Amino acid sequence: MILVLNAGSSSLKIEVFDEGLGSVISGRVTNLGTAGELKLGEAKTEVTTHDHAHALELMLAALAEAGYPITAFSAAAHRIVHGGAVMTQPARLRPPVIATIESVIPLAPLHNPNNLAGVYALQSIAPDLPQYCSFGTAFHATNPEVATRYAIPQTHHDAGIRRYGFHGLSYANMVADFGDALPEHLLAFHLGNGASLCAIHNGKSIATSMGYSPLSGLTMGTRSGDIDGAAVLRMSKSLGEDETDRMLNKNSGLQALAGDNNMKTLLERDDDAAKFAVEHFCYWAARNAGSAVVAMGGLDAVAFTGGIGENAAPIRDRIMELLACFGDVPVHVIAADEEKQIARDALTLIAEGR
Repeated sequence: MILVLNAGSSSLKIEVFDEGLGSVISGRVTNLGTAGELKLGEAKTEVTTHDHAHALELMLAALAEAGYPITAFSAAAHRIVHGGAVMTQPARLRPPVIATIESVIPLAPLHNPNNLAGVYALQSIAPDLPQYCSFGTAFHATNPEVATRYAIPQTHHDAGIRRYGFHGLSYANMVADFGDALPEHLLAFHLGNGASLCAIHNGKSIATSMGYSPLSGLTMGTRSGDIDGAAVLRMSKSLGEDETDRMLNKNSGLQALAGDNNMKTLLERDDDAAKFAVEHFCYWAARNAGSAVVAMGGLDAVAFTGGIGENAAPIRDRIMELLACFGDVPVHVIAADEEKQIARDALTLIAEGR
């Protein structure tokens, strides 16, 4: 069995998969560093944790009690948000790989340190257990340079300022789910509180809406999406860098337009602000989609995933209405499952003897 871990800033999520990629059991520890909850399967327990290592100890104890001791796992696999321009494939977590992940922390200072905390904690508890990792940016490594390069001086490009793209594990899982039925030109939407799209040509990412960070692209739950750099500079002068960062990432998007980032609630409301926020979300998704269709040279099908993409039919319908100029194409709804993709990657590496 494979133990998949997703260590976030305030939570630790796990899921166990068998060798056929069947989900065996999943769980999470919430509110790390304070009073929270440990949930494993249907069982829930109130816990107080000190850090990621303590949360992992409690989770492993709960797994053992449920019949899944650490010795039952052939490997563990982790989600790493950012692999930079170097880590473009899943990898076994040996010292050089870990050092590379540490080196790109400046590209994802809010995510990679937490992801690594899960790696370090498991290394300490089970040093002989092979560990693997999958990167949220890696799927987009096939984007051509013309799609990833900002028109800025070379020194800044060399310092890592370029488009990377995110939600890659979700898109990779989508491609795997299609199997032999994968359309040649697939327009994929991952729509949740974070939202992006991806132009997938013959199973490869050709273009994506997120860039240097997950802030750019579509209108999102609390993120602004695309905004002129000069506007950001002006706001930064008046608010300061940290407050501008907080505003654009935490207090913008649907939250700014309608006072709520919950799409279900917005669809239930009948006021002008909610209607405008919903239309803004759909309009910018479709408008960005037009450039994605150009990038991959055609459109054979559209696929939606993510919390909104899977559950909000009115959003799917409105986006497809706006895309009607590209013709009538099949629409698919794919369940998002990054953990399954991480397990798939690890099993592939194990089968290759890596």
